[in-house]
Amino acid sequence: MLFKQQALLRQKLFVLGSLAIGSVLYLVARVGTLDRLQPICPIESKFSTPGPEQIPLRTLQFKRGVLHERGNVTKEQIRPHNLVQQLPRAIIIGVRKGGTRALLEMLNLHPAVVKASQEIHFFDNDKNYARGIEWYRGKMPYSFPHQITIEKSPAYFITEEVPERIFKMNSSIKLLIIVREPTTRAVSDYTQVLEGKERKNKTYHKFEKLAVDSNTCEVNTKYKAVRTSIYTKHLERWLKYFPVEQFHIVDGDRLITDPLPELQLVEHFLNLPSRISQYNLYFNVTRGFYCLRFNIVFSKCLAGSKGRIHPEVDPAVVTKLQKFFHPFNQKFYQITGRTFNWP
Repeated sequence: MLFKQQALLRQKLFVLGSLAIGSVLYLVARVGTLDRLQPICPIESKFSTPGPEQIPLRTLQFKRGVLHERGNVTKEQIRPHNLVQQLPRAIIIGVRKGGTRALLEMLNLHPAVVKASQEIHFFDNDKNYARGIEWYRGKMPYSFPHQITIEKSPAYFITEEVPERIFKMNSSIKLLIIVREPTTRAVSDYTQVLEGKERKNKTYHKFEKLAVDSNTCEVNTKYKAVRTSIYTKHLERWLKYFPVEQFHIVDGDRLITDPLPELQLVEHFLNLPSRISQYNLYFNVTRGFYCLRFNIVFSKCLAGSKGRIHPEVDPAVVTKLQKFFHPFNQKFYQITGRTFNWP
């Protein structure tokens, strides 16, 4: 009798265990299709064609799989998904070392946004530009018709020919500029170049020697890292082609410490429904940066090269640069309507 009871108990435990394993496997399988089962979300935007258009949320497969990377896509895969390659309707044009990669990756959290994976350098590179607009379109990722494609090439902001070239492509395009405190940005720019030199076992001047002219003891405006940080000079060239309303200024310093409010401002500027939430952003203590959470399965952090330690700079040179940038900063605030607490 005892043997039969034990056998019956083992049989019940086996059945319960099988049910539990089956439930776990079902949940795992369901996670992969969770986004696909979401209802389509309406977009009220200037990017939509007339009528009650709707945007399907991207599935996890589209986010990470072969459909998102142009090189692995076949016509058979594209056709049933109604995917197309679209010219950007918004471009992050700068600035270098302002946080352009972080901004692009964070905007890619939005279901209506699809990003170009690499910097295309179409408008600032004469050889690429000569290849024509269809070559440029061919560099764009596949997307649904009602999603918007965004690319970023920070060299656009400081290259003289770019504003006119982009204007000829699309005079109503949305332009995003992400800025940091100008002296900090210049040092970050220097640090990136320095790291590249060190990898090649090459020597490089100290920042102070590059940023200040040793003959005049004045700020060296011929040094590219300094020149790039004179934001208003570059912006004035863009304003010859585009009204200020087509620009949105992103606070790169705040994007590091408190990204969500900045991203919500960009959503509003792009006329997108608010979809990015605090759930999508979590602080990684080890990295010292916010990382991205697409869903309970897929998360990512920015490359390890982000957040390089800056070399110590002579405080007198820092003060000299801050004083030099101050009048340019004031004009930048006046033009853009956005004020920063820069020294």
